[in-house]
Amino acid sequence: MDKLKMHSPDLTQDNIARIRELFPGCVTEAADKNGKLRLAVNFDQLRQELSEQVVEGPQERYQLDWPGKREALLAANAPIAKTLRPVRDESVDFDTTKNLFIEGDNLDAVKLLQETYLGKVKMIYIDPPYNTGNDFIYEDDFAEDSGEYLRRSNQIDESGIRLVANTTSNGRFHSDWLTMIYPRLRLARNLLRDDGVIFISIDDEEVHTLRKVCDEVFGRENFVAQFVWKARQFTDARAKTNVSTDHEYIIAYAKNSGFSLKGVGRDESKFSNPDNDPRGDWMSRSILGLATRDQRPNLHYEIVEPGTGRAFPPSPSTGWRYSKERMNELAVEGRILFPKNDDGRPREKKFRKEMKSDFIAFRSIIDDVHTADGTQEIRALFGSDLFPFPKPVALIADLVNQVADEEDLVMDFFSGSATTAQAVMQVNAGDGGKRTFVMVQLPAPCDEKSDAHKSGYRTIAEIGKERIRRAGKRILEAQYHASWNKDTGFRVLKVDASNMADVYYSPDAVKQDLLAEQIDNIRYDRTPEDLLFQVLLDWGVDLSLPIRQESIAGKTVFFVDDNALAACFDPGVDEAFVKTLAGYKPLRVVFRDSGFASDSVKINVEQLFKLLSPGTEVKCV
Repeated sequence: MDKLKMHSPDLTQDNIARIRELFPGCVTEAADKNGKLRLAVNFDQLRQELSEQVVEGPQERYQLDWPGKREALLAANAPIAKTLRPVRDESVDFDTTKNLFIEGDNLDAVKLLQETYLGKVKMIYIDPPYNTGNDFIYEDDFAEDSGEYLRRSNQIDESGIRLVANTTSNGRFHSDWLTMIYPRLRLARNLLRDDGVIFISIDDEEVHTLRKVCDEVFGRENFVAQFVWKARQFTDARAKTNVSTDHEYIIAYAKNSGFSLKGVGRDESKFSNPDNDPRGDWMSRSILGLATRDQRPNLHYEIVEPGTGRAFPPSPSTGWRYSKERMNELAVEGRILFPKNDDGRPREKKFRKEMKSDFIAFRSIIDDVHTADGTQEIRALFGSDLFPFPKPVALIADLVNQVADEEDLVMDFFSGSATTAQAVMQVNAGDGGKRTFVMVQLPAPCDEKSDAHKSGYRTIAEIGKERIRRAGKRILEAQYHASWNKDTGFRVLKVDASNMADVYYSPDAVKQDLLAEQIDNIRYDRTPEDLLFQVLLDWGVDLSLPIRQESIAGKTVFFVDDNALAACFDPGVDEAFVKTLAGYKPLRVVFRDSGFASDSVKINVEQLFKLLSPGTEVKCV
């Protein structure tokens, strides 16, 4: 039920609405003194509309601008002091899997992955909010100075990113949407390999702004394609304009120019050799051209069949594909197939061995898979419609096949129900590949009236994790490639405040009477494995590397990827233990700053490693 306004009419906004009816190009979006977006008049543009001469005004530029762009750039560049905490009991095959599921705000997550996955991701697919008025967008709070932003991002967990409805009543501002997507795309570009590509699903509402912001972030020269996906299989009876919008788009941009898709394998069933031609299998193809007689008169002539003298005239609107001289050569070589009936059309024999490639171009119109297929897939896994309008697995699998080779990394930081994870596993099962995935999903709450909530799922992230579990089991139960490693697991990591206590970041805020409690710089609720993953992040070590624990001299030691890194966060580390650990000759070793038995041990530890394992890099937290 709508509420009464309880205030007088906003005459300014009414007047702006009237101006918009007459001069829609003169009304834009601007922030008021409180930072709230409102419709506003571009008076320079309005003066020009009402003038018969060029009006003096600000210098004109070709650029994309909106209220909040500078704040969005700050959001992309500003550091955060957060970490990723492992959650074993929600993971599958935690110690051996190469896949990751990160739960938390994707802006934080993509920032945390900058060092570890810089230039390592072959393909990114995202399905961000479409700004339709029915979905939600991330609201990033930039109404503060840079110092306050840093303090908040370091220390105040609960004020982070919120989901808000960008409804029609709110104006459904393009600026809100751009401020959300811009920093995430800038950070995503850093993660792509030099030969990497990003695919972004979108609809008519923001496709124009998305193209412009991607031109700025990735470079217009790196635009690959704008795919048209026929998402709706049947006509929408609810269409208000009597136009059923049956399509969406997938925008593709490459990290660098020169990128191309692999293409689609040729349909070998079209090739055969019914006449035992010694040149091998062939297919029949049209030799009609595309030019009218006025455009290409040399392509409009009669083709004469050798031996019979039958003549076949050209179509007035198309002509033939080849010149008369070339066509005569093909006829003499037996490459022209003449019809039995005089009213038929000659065609060309195209031999398989003469094809330059085994692939043909990937079409920009995708019409063989629909949203309904994605709904059926969710229903098959969960028994009900837990997630609205999921992307179908085949849609993402086709993109993975076009881009990602057998050991490439695929990322989705708007992962939703985790369609992309299922697609990667399914492609691997089909060709024996070892592609890995990184999914990122905010724990957005499920509506209490939804089937998901009634089924016990409280957040979208919970649905995604359970989908990967169920899809993995189903794929393992079906037929799969003999050389597939059967990795259907995933390591769950959750974005959280830094493991370091507040005194680590703001020692000036700690009072003298509290110093005794701050001997240890680690938060009291953190585990040794929490510390290990912060070390991996800080050192830029792959978060999916295998981890094993060993007990050495009564202390727990983590070994990452055998000897790539050794970590011990137990107290009481003495010289005897350090000498024993140095015998493993790890590439890196890390201890807890407060874990040494004495100050002398802390001083001597680097010297001991230089003597016993000179190739080891030593650090502490």
